[in-house]
Amino acid sequence: MFKRMLSAFGVGGPSVDTVLDSPHATPGQVVTGQVRIQGGSADAEIGQVVLSLVTRVEVERGDHEYSGVSEFLRVVVQQGVRVGAGQLVSIPFQLPIPWETPITAVGGGQLPGMTVGVRTELVIAGAPDKGDLDPVLVHPLPSQDAVLNAFGQLGFSFRSADVEAGRLHGVPQELGFYQEIEFFPPAQFAGAVQQVELTFVASPHELFVILEADKRGGMFSSGGDAFGHFRLSHQEAEVADWASSINGWLSQVAQRGGGMQGYGQHGHHGGHHGRGGMGMGTVVAAGAAGLVGGMVVGEMMDDAFEDFGDFGGE
Repeated sequence: MFKRMLSAFGVGGPSVDTVLDSPHATPGQVVTGQVRIQGGSADAEIGQVVLSLVTRVEVERGDHEYSGVSEFLRVVVQQGVRVGAGQLVSIPFQLPIPWETPITAVGGGQLPGMTVGVRTELVIAGAPDKGDLDPVLVHPLPSQDAVLNAFGQLGFSFRSADVEAGRLHGVPQELGFYQEIEFFPPAQFAGAVQQVELTFVASPHELFVILEADKRGGMFSSGGDAFGHFRLSHQEAEVADWASSINGWLSQVAQRGGGMQGYGQHGHHGGHHGRGGMGMGTVVAAGAAGLVGGMVVGEMMDDAFEDFGDFGGE
């Protein structure tokens, strides 16, 4: 990332550059790095150095939906920083990644539509001066990866992903939003189900997996949403036969009439499922190619961060 001049000091003032030791992380980990402040032509006093994690969130108000930036972690890494003229001040930091942080990278590639970044903010004379925004690639936990791999094995194809403001019924959440990863169903269910949405809510010890199927209406039946709800420890989720569980739930959804249904409140489905079929990275890459008509995924990330406005990074 380039150094961003601090507008509060005007021309010749200090600049800030935040450098992450690694842009890769998983929920529950700690991201480390340094905030580097390069002194300008005169001494400067900075009240606070603040880092936050932000993501783009879809908010529904009545019949309208709009995107906003949600800050979901904020840490003051240092207070009362004096930067001499021409001096370089480096401030090390550790930033915990909340367990419910949205996944932004799958199978070695960027998940289209998803962005999480570390935003740097310097408070000078009581007014915030935003620095750069550094993207973080949040990879799935092994327990989440097991579920995503099952989607690939069953023949689902990636449709889209976003983060929705709000809370899920019956699921303990710390953050005021949740991620939805949408898939087109396997061919054998395409006549009964339009799409399936996958949501993870993780904690240090447990993983909630919420499935929502958008059913097609027929001549003698209405459409509607059907829900599946699984709650396992991370250890159980890593070895569960997710392919069988998801296939069984979707078969029930396809056979029943419209409306809300629950399935699989708890349960450990033992045994490793086979690793045949497409991996999740292949599924996402294929879906992304269809979505953007050959546009490279890296460009999508750049475009997404432009939406963050003043603090859009490079």
